Parts: sequence; C-alpha cells; structure tokens
Amino acid sequence: MSGIRPHRGVIEDEDASTLKLGADFQDAHCLFVSEVKILLDATQRPNTSEVYQKSLNYVTQFNRFTNPDVVREVRAGMNEEPIHSLLTGFETAQLANLCCEEAEEAKALIPSLANKIDDETLQNFLNQTLDLKKFQT
Repeated sequence: MSGIRPHRGVIEDEDASTLKLGADFQDAHCLFVSEVKILLDATQRPNTSEVYQKSLNYVTQFNRFTNPDVVREVRAGMNEEPIHSLLTGFETAQLANLCCEEAEEAKALIPSLANKIDDETLQNFLNQTLDLKKFQT
C-alpha cells in the first residue's frame, strides 16, 4: 500500500512493503489484533461510542488468539531472539495477525521479510505461534 501524505508541511512517501510507515509510526509500539481486543475488553463501559463499538466488532471478528495467556505467550515469542533483533514490531504484529502457516506465504504477504530472515528461522517462529493457537482453550 503506497501513498503520498502531507505531514506537517512535508510530503512523505509511505510504503508498508518497505517499512516506510511515516513519521507518526517511527517510534510506535505495534499491537496485534488480539492485544487490542484484550485492551478494549478491559475498558468496556456502558454507552460506549460508535467508534469504540465498531473497533470492538472488528477485533472480535479478526482476533486470532482468544486466550489472554496465549496472547502473552505470542508476545513473549516475538521478544525472543532471533526474531526480536531481526524484525520490526510492525512485522511481528503482522505475523501474529495473519497466522501464516508457511514462511513463503508470510514473505509474500509481508514483503519486507524477504531479505531479513531465512525461511527456517521464520518457519520455526510460525510453527510456535500456530502451536499456541491450536492449543488455546
């Protein structure tokens, strides 16, 4: 997804495939959908706004990990080596959101992975994540 967007008088070229996400995301901590679901559930109040309700509906629909303990385990796996030093927070969040089964699929959907991580290392991470997903209660 590429586009040019003005930011504080400067025009930036944004392209997620090359990790050019724009200044707003330079130092942002990326959450994956399941983490957002936990946060929204924790802050749920009566008479919430339409935006809150739509956000909750979205994360409920696309939530891959329904057990909060599993969500913590997935995040812990993202923070382990070599994944932590090889990939950005954006890339690891996308891996958690997509739950790819094969390294080739992950690299096709997240082009920035292509030259950053070998297939075996990526496949090991994907297998760990899929195992966690499979055994959640």
